[in-house]
Amino acid sequence: MDRIYFLFDLDETLLNFHASEKIGLKEVVEACGCVFNDEVYAFFKARNKELWLMLERGEITRQELFETRFRELLARCGADTSETDFLKVNSEFISAMARNGVILDGALELLERIKTGIKGARVYIVSNGATVNALGRIKSTGMDAYIDGTFISEDMGVNKPSPEFFRIVLGSIGARKENCIVIGDSLSSDMLGAKNAGITSCWFKPAGDVDAAVREYGISYTAGTFEELYEVLVNWATCNLPVN
Repeated sequence: MDRIYFLFDLDETLLNFHASEKIGLKEVVEACGCVFNDEVYAFFKARNKELWLMLERGEITRQELFETRFRELLARCGADTSETDFLKVNSEFISAMARNGVILDGALELLERIKTGIKGARVYIVSNGATVNALGRIKSTGMDAYIDGTFISEDMGVNKPSPEFFRIVLGSIGARKENCIVIGDSLSSDMLGAKNAGITSCWFKPAGDVDAAVREYGISYTAGTFEELYEVLVNWATCNLPVN
């Protein structure tokens, strides 16, 4: 059968990462004897984003990211961290997130429409992040019923936007890049990754100077809502007959 491959980013594309993140962070911060509030969460979000961008650029390792974010956060909270195992705290945080997946409104319906309305559709997750975290949240939301497979950077040993990430994905699913489209919210990982790999892309929930970003990252399509996204994907699938 001819197949069309939809390569979805996970966080802030299908799942509400920040909702799960806040729940998990509250659990571990309070378990460490600290007060959790909006200021603590804002600090973590900002620093965590910086660290993930550093990881994408190859400036730090995944372990350094995990240790650094909790070393700095707990120090800011005034905790005695002299005997703290920051990787253990990170593991507890990831486990808490995994138990508390929150799906974006309309995401489940989108996946169902793709699987039932587009002939030969195959849906894969392509995500940077921790495997336990991602798989746990996928399962806890029921999203796994519509997914044909997952590719998580922790398992793969390489992160988006590296071309190697998508080379592994396409090789594993037996797809040609002409039959694939990458859908995601991040310019620095999803859109740049698709550009680096020569794969069609759709930027979901575009913001800022959209026209400039489209030119810089070679973005093929944009969509601001799940309804718009479905129309984009249907039109792309119709106009791009599989060459498998």
